[in-house]
Amino acid sequence: MRNAPTILHLDMDAFFAAVEQASKPSLRGKAVVVGGLGPRGVVATASYEARVFGVHSAMPMAQARRLAPNAAYLVPRFTLYRAISEQVMALLRELSPLVEPLSLDEAFVDLEAGGAAWDAESARRAGQKLRADIRAVTGLTGSVGLAASKMLAKIASEQAKPDGLVLIEPGTERDMLAPMPVRTLPGVGPATGDHLRRAGITTVRELAEAGEDELVRLLGKAHGQALYAMAHARDERPVVAEREAKSVSVEDTYDVDIHDRLRVGLEVQRLADRCVRRLRGAGLSGRTIVLKVRRYDFSTLTRSETLRGPTDDPAVIREAAARLLDSVDTTGGVRLLGVGVSGLADYTQEDLFAQAMPVRVAEEPEEAAVEAEAEQPEAAERHWRAGQDVRHAEYGPGWVQGSGLGRVTVRFETPQSEPGRVRTFFVDDPALSSADPLPLVADLSHPPTRLGPPDSARHGAPPRTPVEAGVGVESGVGEESDVREESLAPDGVCVSDQARVPGEAGVPDGARAPDEVPVPEDVRAPKRPVLRKKPAVAEGAPFRELPGSGQRP
Repeated sequence: MRNAPTILHLDMDAFFAAVEQASKPSLRGKAVVVGGLGPRGVVATASYEARVFGVHSAMPMAQARRLAPNAAYLVPRFTLYRAISEQVMALLRELSPLVEPLSLDEAFVDLEAGGAAWDAESARRAGQKLRADIRAVTGLTGSVGLAASKMLAKIASEQAKPDGLVLIEPGTERDMLAPMPVRTLPGVGPATGDHLRRAGITTVRELAEAGEDELVRLLGKAHGQALYAMAHARDERPVVAEREAKSVSVEDTYDVDIHDRLRVGLEVQRLADRCVRRLRGAGLSGRTIVLKVRRYDFSTLTRSETLRGPTDDPAVIREAAARLLDSVDTTGGVRLLGVGVSGLADYTQEDLFAQAMPVRVAEEPEEAAVEAEAEQPEAAERHWRAGQDVRHAEYGPGWVQGSGLGRVTVRFETPQSEPGRVRTFFVDDPALSSADPLPLVADLSHPPTRLGPPDSARHGAPPRTPVEAGVGVESGVGEESDVREESLAPDGVCVSDQARVPGEAGVPDGARAPDEVPVPEDVRAPKRPVLRKKPAVAEGAPFRELPGSGQRP
């Protein structure tokens, strides 16, 4: 192991929530929760203000709402997050060619390989400069850990949170680790931690004192030897710039359990097609098809089938997924479905005689899907999601604060403005349209990455029945998956486009719409007389002011 602390670990602070606060001045310093807003949504990220109330990542969104009822609840905007992540990763690559991204907001950097650092003092200067550059380019903060190994650098960045820098001096590693709980070490999860606790091992010091033979007896050879080495601050893993994808997968969590077998089959076919699109987009194919089914009782079943050669043929993958579904009992209902492909390769080797189904059979699910779609009632109005970027012909750019009962509330502000005013419109107001995310920092010396179109801003389209989960290389993340804070793959967290309102099925009258973003009492303007106009119903009226909505600064 090297002696100089030249391995850097960067972890952006509450990344998703911090981006939302930076782009929405009215939310700065307030509790913000980002995640799936449906009945089965989970928290992807909570701002530090929300964590004070006990909200944390992977928590069910319903529980988060009970703990912090006045927080702003927003759906993720992955287009914006990815663009900002690219800006941060570009800064890291200026330091070294050896950058190992772990997620959108986290990465290791070998500073010595890029000549950016060679001892403790130069490493500290490089870390301080990186934090300053990130703030200048993105307006966000990140925590930096510096040490002689990846394990220690990550531990240091955790100690530096939020918005700090910690450098572990050579020779102090074991003393620093000794009092820490065993869960601090990578590879020690809840099950391993409980197993060690029952053996009387709760700290890293006790882990080191137990001896390698005892850990091997308790945990097995590979795991026991690895933990013994880490307990003595030994970690020889290098920073790897390129990591091969192990699998590509997609999955959906459904607001209401699916009981109809035909519907389950159609959903599996749709997921298989989405998985193929991701495979082809990455220029990959795979041999092993995997089906994941989470049933009504939360039991999760996984079935797989290995083909004769790698493929990216949608008919082949649909057929294999359908065969796997035949072996699963879905009688009691299904709450989550997923389709994945592993055993990846960058070529295909199709079995022309045995793998693909006849075209007629392969097309049947598509025809049935069209018929099922035709049975869906046409949307009566556009649906707007909390946090979505919009633009009004008269009032300019803003974001959706809430929607329901045929109306949408928009706060008009930009990342560079003061907190803006709130106005309410009909959901079908022709002057209101979706918009691109605005850059968080204006007039940069570093040209910002183009932010692209708004994430999943589909207006005029009916809400989807499933909660569509994002997917990433190596694993798909669903709304009920074990989501680690900010450690989502570039495409991955589930969101819900459904904005159900009081009076609809399953939502009692008088209830607040799920996508509605409450404004904390302490930030509301004092009540004052408001001059009200009669509702504007004539064509060309810019908006309709609703009783009780008010216009707050």
